Amino acid sequence: MLGFIIRCILTAASLFLTVYSFGTGHWGWGIVMIFVTALVVLTFFRNVYMIMALNQMRVGNQEKAHEYIKKITRPDLLPKKQHAYILYLKAMMGVQEMGFAKSEQLMRTALQMGLRTKQDNAMARMHLAGLTAQTGRRQEALSLLSEAKKLDENGILKDQISMMREQLTGAIPSKNQMRMAQMHKGRIKSPRKR
Repeated sequence: MLGFIIRCILTAASLFLTVYSFGTGHWGWGIVMIFVTALVVLTFFRNVYMIMALNQMRVGNQEKAHEYIKKITRPDLLPKKQHAYILYLKAMMGVQEMGFAKSEQLMRTALQMGLRTKQDNAMARMHLAGLTAQTGRRQEALSLLSEAKKLDENGILKDQISMMREQLTGAIPSKNQMRMAQMHKGRIKSPRKR
């Protein structure tokens, strides 16, 4: 709440200085103050911590990104798309803290709210496929991977998707192998000696 009050005061002050600069004939300062006012107003629509967290994720520094996400106390008060991105980032980074079920729930909620770009949607579905595979739902994971492949237009996630698909299809034993393992109680049958 304190941050919101400070932003309101800064917006009012910069707007007053902009009007005052134009009124007194200082056009250069007036133009500069228009940009300053626009930046301050932009903070009402974009959460600064979320922007910094996304930037740290793109750089590859997940620890700092996680710190910035923790600083956002009330994501439900943000616009819907920003709330979706915060849930998306929490689900991506907090699997070990929250567990698979909570992380999967957050990722599904973020997908329902809607992520802005197709690339982020593909990444979210790929991550969700990994979570469902870990909990034993391989068919659902394969369908999520096919959705992610459709959304990945630039082919950035192509290698990761194909690697996950190979792991999922290679890890599934056939029905005959399962039956044989049950019959022999998991032992490999040794050949008979003559």
